[in-house]
Amino acid sequence: MVFKRLLGSLGVGGPTVDTVLDPGAVLPGGTLSGQVHLKGGDADFTIEHITLELVARVEAEHDGGESEGAVVFDRFTVGGSFRLAAGEPHSVPFSVMLPWETPITELYGQGLGIVLGVRTELAVAGAKDKGDLDQLAVRPLPAQEAVLEALGQLGFGFKSADLELGRIGGTGQQLPFYQEIELAPAPQYAHQMNEIEVTFLAGPAGVEVVLEADKRGGLFSGSHDTVSRFTVSHHGVEQIDWSGEVDGWIRQMVEHRASYGSHGSYGSHGSYGHGESHHGGHPHKDEHGHGDHHHGEGHGHRSGPGMGTVVAAGAAGLAVGVVGGMIAAEVVDEVGDFFEGDEDEEGGED
Repeated sequence: MVFKRLLGSLGVGGPTVDTVLDPGAVLPGGTLSGQVHLKGGDADFTIEHITLELVARVEAEHDGGESEGAVVFDRFTVGGSFRLAAGEPHSVPFSVMLPWETPITELYGQGLGIVLGVRTELAVAGAKDKGDLDQLAVRPLPAQEAVLEALGQLGFGFKSADLELGRIGGTGQQLPFYQEIELAPAPQYAHQMNEIEVTFLAGPAGVEVVLEADKRGGLFSGSHDTVSRFTVSHHGVEQIDWSGEVDGWIRQMVEHRASYGSHGSYGSHGSYGHGESHHGGHPHKDEHGHGDHHHGEGHGHRSGPGMGTVVAAGAAGLAVGVVGGMIAAEVVDEVGDFFEGDEDEEGGED
């Protein structure tokens, strides 16, 4: 969806801006390309700069509850310092790299409820106008998709996804927020946890996978969450039995939480095939322990039958499509509301 707006801060007759992103979802750490189309107004103007901002709708928890707001998590200057004649069309192509931790917004083409946008800022005659906002679609990296695919094959079901303001201690997190994908437990783990939350922190070398299982009372003593972290490489994705590997992660969390539940939450780490574990007493994800779990090298992209079949058939599983399109419809509405509200706040009337 492309939003065309008159640059209100420049008055009637100012230049207009229309940013068009190349079609298709992009990858975290991948290249976002497109063009900024300008058209001169009633007079000549000097375009001082054209800046793209990556914007996310983020939730923040505080004493009064929760609130939502727009967070700019990267900026790129893609052009400027040129004269735009009255009525002149002018296009500026761009190609920028997304941050590795850019949240994923879809899985197999199904929206997860995460709202990201690319906002265009035009500086003309000393005035700035954030006049164009476009929806940004981001698909998972092969390693991220493999983990989600495995969770679906194991029977975990998608509940929701959001972006939380804050930092996860003991990780290499770069952005001021992180993504949580909340899942209902697989039947074999229903008595050991109420839910599990998955967070991906990608980087050039691989992806940190943070798992948080919540169980209040019952088998787990106390109300603390169980938090573990594993690191997987971008390479060798097809060489790994992901269902077995991820199931091992879950079992490890369950076993250690049962053993150490009275001491608070659990943060694990180790190297692939060694099973080394460390324990801590940190009750919140933002403060949990650290470590890593590495995989071998190689190349490939996994797209197994678990998630793909679930999405196509609309059966119970991780895929967002399990609710018969209701979430997808809500996401469309939320995206529109978010962008329209942002435009109302940032700019003047058309």
